Amino acid sequence: MRTLVIVDAANVVGSVPDGWWRDRRGAAERLRDRLVDVAAAGVPGHPGPVELVLVVEGAARGVESVPQVRAESAPGSGDDRIVELVSERPAGQPCVVVTADRELRRRVEAYGAECMGPRAVQPPERT
Repeated sequence: MRTLVIVDAANVVGSVPDGWWRDRRGAAERLRDRLVDVAAAGVPGHPGPVELVLVVEGAARGVESVPQVRAESAPGSGDDRIVELVSERPAGQPCVVVTADRELRRRVEAYGAECMGPRAVQPPERT
């Protein structure tokens, strides 16, 4: 069973001050496109391929899925949708939530999810 990796788009996009606030949907689409490689390679401790879900909310709603990354538009709170996805996954399926949000981490860990920070899905910094 492939690991389910759920990415908190708002939190990951917001972790890099690159002007994302001027075009939240565009920033979420750029993140989605970068996540294609993550879906194939996996995240630390969970080699790929993984099942990757990008949860968007607010002005980023409506981001389309691509074959390797499923985009989920939260009808309300992105955090609430992430918790639903974690709680609804098949029994025994490993799950990683990518976020730096402490309260969201607490909520999903109660359902057995592992949490990683945004760096787990961001390309390495160039020197």
